[in-house]
Amino acid sequence: MNGAGGVLTAALTGPHTGTATALALSHGGTPPVTTPREAAREAARRELSKRMYHENDPGLVQRALNAFWDWVGRLFGAASSATPGGTLGLVVVVLAVVAVLAALWWRLGTPHRTPASSAALFDDRPRSAAEHRAAAEAHAAQGHWNQAVQERMRAVVRSLEERALLDPRPGRTADEAAAEAGRSLPSHTDRLRAAARDFDDITYGGRSGDPRAYQRLTELDRDLERTRPVLTDAPGTNPSTARGGRQGASS
Repeated sequence: MNGAGGVLTAALTGPHTGTATALALSHGGTPPVTTPREAAREAARRELSKRMYHENDPGLVQRALNAFWDWVGRLFGAASSATPGGTLGLVVVVLAVVAVLAALWWRLGTPHRTPASSAALFDDRPRSAAEHRAAAEAHAAQGHWNQAVQERMRAVVRSLEERALLDPRPGRTADEAAAEAGRSLPSHTDRLRAAARDFDDITYGGRSGDPRAYQRLTELDRDLERTRPVLTDAPGTNPSTARGGRQGASS
């Protein structure tokens, strides 16, 4: 290494700028270019912020995904460090939770809304019992059991209205119809309530209809047609007494 080179190296690395400058000048060299540290850092920052240095940087979406996966990694690492057995223990816990949830889903089935038994039985367009029966049979022939059960229940209630066993009333629910019809047809009270329950579960509770539910309603409809009602003169009158009084009067 020549003398000028040694002096220049000492000037660049020496702790005192003034001394380095004096040494360089004493050997006939030119004074070195010195830049304050903050100014050099700012110049480097401006240079690195140029677009040419960031052409291959990941996009906004990729940066967001990277940040998300970094967060998941940190979360998983923290959980595994707090779980007995480390990562393996955490995996076992996660699998156990998934198994429990799957068992509950299999046991309880898909959650359904609570049956809204207060909803109206009929829509705004009035139809006769025969029309409801025809619609029910058409749905049943196509395997549409939900609609078939609904239409058959409407046929039952409309038939009772046509026989004057129920007062026609807009907005009546299936439960109300079953309770009111049970007073004049006491031998079918339980079947009427079961039919109303099937209607509500299928219409508002998310349950699927089936041929058995439709067959039960069809048989109920036919049996009601053949059943003579128990008539009462006033609320609280004993049905047998009322029948006896009428027989005595007629005789």
